[in-house]
Amino acid sequence: MNDAAALGLWGIPLAVAAGAIRISTPFLFVSLGECLTEKSGRVNLGLEGTLVMGAMGGYGVSFLTGSAWLGVLAAGAIGAALGALHAWLCSKPRVNDIAVGIALMLFGVGLAFFLGKPLIQPTAPRLPAISLGFFSDLPQVRSALQVNALFLIGAALAPLLLWALNRTRFGLVLRTVGESADSARAMGVDVNLVRRRATMAGGFLAGVGGSFLSLFYPGSWNEGLSSGQGLMAVALVIFARWNPVRCLFASLLFGGASALGPALQSVGITWGYHLFNAAPYIVTLAIMVAASSATQTLRDQPAELTLAR
Repeated sequence: MNDAAALGLWGIPLAVAAGAIRISTPFLFVSLGECLTEKSGRVNLGLEGTLVMGAMGGYGVSFLTGSAWLGVLAAGAIGAALGALHAWLCSKPRVNDIAVGIALMLFGVGLAFFLGKPLIQPTAPRLPAISLGFFSDLPQVRSALQVNALFLIGAALAPLLLWALNRTRFGLVLRTVGESADSARAMGVDVNLVRRRATMAGGFLAGVGGSFLSLFYPGSWNEGLSSGQGLMAVALVIFARWNPVRCLFASLLFGGASALGPALQSVGITWGYHLFNAAPYIVTLAIMVAASSATQTLRDQPAELTLAR
């Protein structure tokens, strides 16, 4: 905060940009995971529980092994396991995706709080940062541009997923299942298998996003670590109209909105601080209202998502 204040008003856009990169990373991974899942015609509202379990599991493995990157992989594996559980339950007759997602969200959060109690005090190795501010002599700029590799991986993954969805057989099969499960079955595609793999991949990405929270920013494990990023990511996917690259930009928007309050406080502007801290939730509400227009939403929405199951 003092660094931003030393730059005067220029500290506000600098702090917002730095905060957008840091805060957007879990949004990015969870939204990419949910985008992939929804492209197969399935909704997974349990990603909030996956995010928290990934944060707890990643922190625990990092503490026990001394390797933060092993913690990231463990968080992804936990997310994939929860995704497999979600997919298995949803494959049963007369089971509703939404109900299963809410149940697994509560299960994941509760289990993480229970298993993670011994991890509140210990300190685990954190993920290293990459300094993109090497060009500047100002320590404030160098500090603000300490970027974690996970953000760069997520930023590269977004266009890669878009290419895979549009240009590969995997993407064609996934989109076919999401648009018409009956047509996919007529082509000999195992719909449940495709959706299971998509849900597991989405869970893996959500778990990785959770590991960022505990291993980089804020960089510890506690029961208040997540503030609803998993649920907000569902709104973000709708706003991005099921496009992975748009998910990247929407995540940066959410991250910037979250960083606005602390950025203003850093230069001494404290009026309306709590209102500015509510900015990401206001943005979520505005997105949901804007996305409620059928002419805007249904144009890109996978058709299977409109069917009640």
